[in-house]
Amino acid sequence: MSASPVKEAVSSTNTAPIGAPYSQAIKFNGMIFVAGTCPVDPQGNHVGIAEKDVTKQTHQVLQNIRGLLEDCGSDMSKVLKVNVFIKDMKNFKDINDVYETYFPDPKPTRTCVEVARLPLDCLVEIECIAAQ
Repeated sequence: MSASPVKEAVSSTNTAPIGAPYSQAIKFNGMIFVAGTCPVDPQGNHVGIAEKDVTKQTHQVLQNIRGLLEDCGSDMSKVLKVNVFIKDMKNFKDINDVYETYFPDPKPTRTCVEVARLPLDCLVEIECIAAQ
């Protein structure tokens, strides 16, 4: 009888420190589940938030995700599903312009929704599921 898959929490210094009771990512059965990621750099600086710069924020969020995936032994090409939460749909094009530079073809499946508010009053938060 084979051993059951193990649920492993991942904490990375290549992404923003978390200040809440959750894991940055969970590795389970060959999959990586990345928590919602905001535009905070590894030193804890809020990137693009004060100036409400959605382009800077999106770059930082995706850099955080890329660093976390690399620490898990994966990369952006193995992302299967992405959920994007945005404060205002008028930023959709600007977010997409940055987003498409981080993912090779074929792009992952994606859902994008506008929400009333995000942590730190940021403009974009992204979570994803990737293969290891």
